[in-house]
Amino acid sequence: MTQTVKMTSNGIVSVQNGTKIHLDPKRATSDGLAFVSHAHMDHLHNQNGGLLLTTRQTSEIAKLRGYNIENFVEEYEDFSMVDTGHILGARGLAFGDVFYTGDICTRNRGFMKGAKVPKCKVLITECTFGMPEFVFPSIDETIKKVNSIISEMYSKGRPVILLGYELGKAQILSYLFAHWNPYYHDSIKRVNDLYKNFGVDLNDSVGHTEAERNGLLDKKPWIMIAPNMGAKNQFIQHMKSKYDAITIGFSGWAQSNRFSFARQHDYSITLSDHCDYNELVELVKRCSPEKIYTVHGFVEEFANDLAKMGFDAQPLTENSLDEFF
Repeated sequence: MTQTVKMTSNGIVSVQNGTKIHLDPKRATSDGLAFVSHAHMDHLHNQNGGLLLTTRQTSEIAKLRGYNIENFVEEYEDFSMVDTGHILGARGLAFGDVFYTGDICTRNRGFMKGAKVPKCKVLITECTFGMPEFVFPSIDETIKKVNSIISEMYSKGRPVILLGYELGKAQILSYLFAHWNPYYHDSIKRVNDLYKNFGVDLNDSVGHTEAERNGLLDKKPWIMIAPNMGAKNQFIQHMKSKYDAITIGFSGWAQSNRFSFARQHDYSITLSDHCDYNELVELVKRCSPEKIYTVHGFVEEFANDLAKMGFDAQPLTENSLDEFF
């Protein structure tokens, strides 16, 4: 079996025995097989024909976000989708000698279980946090720290808004801090309701528009889960001026002083749906590949570190092409 892998203007393409496999293409294609790993906006496009491999969860979330990828299959020949623990429905793809991670997290986070990666000869891995400074605290440490902040603010009668990506992070926050009975920003509530339709145990709650209309937010303190927004966002300014709310922002980027989280939150907490540096290295060791391509993130830095550890690693660029058997 002959396989090649390369980076193109439309993303990563592997050719296996004459069949093109497009891994998270940047635009729709009807040439060969297209694989969509998950439903974050940078991975979505309207599908206009051709064979599409993805999960039902990804299809439904995409529909909620205004994209149509209904014509898809969840199983195809010798291709195996691997749960990557990133968000609901997120998958990597194992085919032939190749494993493509998509976005991946090997750490358990509430209802999200960390990925179990397969052995492979060729690994195509993301490295969003592929720098040694990105070593994240444990989930238990994060929960303890946030609960302490909330308790302190509650003792002062101040509401707290927890800010995380609308899809993925916000659902983890909804689960981890459910004991505070949070309200949800309307956009978070829509995604949470979809997660619940797929069996995820999230609390029912009122959206922020209804809560404010019915005077519920006047009864301070309270907790709310909202999307990532900067301090100048009209919603944040309103919540601060009317209710004296404080904000806690969650991101993996909060771990490093060199890469400013830059959203002017009152508190910035490290929490990510990606592997940290140590987890990426451990992922590589578990896969035990003969060749590694780095994509999405600190591709040069992480490939160089892996090379120093004795791995054959390089960034996957439009100038690189490999053929293996």
